[in-house]
Amino acid sequence: MAEPLRPGEVLARVPQRPPFRFVDELIELGDERVVGAYRWDPQADFYRGHFPGNPVTPGVLLVECMAQCGVVPLALHLFHRDLAAAEALRMQTLFTDADVEFSGIVRPGERVQVVSQLDFYRRRKLRVHARMTREDGELVCSGKLAGIGVLS
Repeated sequence: MAEPLRPGEVLARVPQRPPFRFVDELIELGDERVVGAYRWDPQADFYRGHFPGNPVTPGVLLVECMAQCGVVPLALHLFHRDLAAAEALRMQTLFTDADVEFSGIVRPGERVQVVSQLDFYRRRKLRVHARMTREDGELVCSGKLAGIGVLS
């Protein structure tokens, strides 16, 4: 069995890059749970047109952030644990499904934390229950997200 990857090593393997990267830090990483964080760049171009004068982070990007902080890192961790090293390095995690309920907003410059708990993992498919909160602990959104690993 391979030595577990540290959170920074998994973060380096997350394929998304700016301007479409919505995870800054992996705070915790294990077989059943991952905690990630992201600070929303107040200069991001999408804020100019999303409620001009009173910008709000688009919900679709909050869901993407949940996937990048939860589904993708957890999948990369599990693939590294379960597959041969060469195969694990070739795996890409595709975000496949979400059922998310929103209960708050995120403003430009705010930092969010995403806690994802594994619900299901089998045959390179996984599903997590994720919760996003603002720094003050207020719930922004929560729900189930799923992904699948494919060879690149």
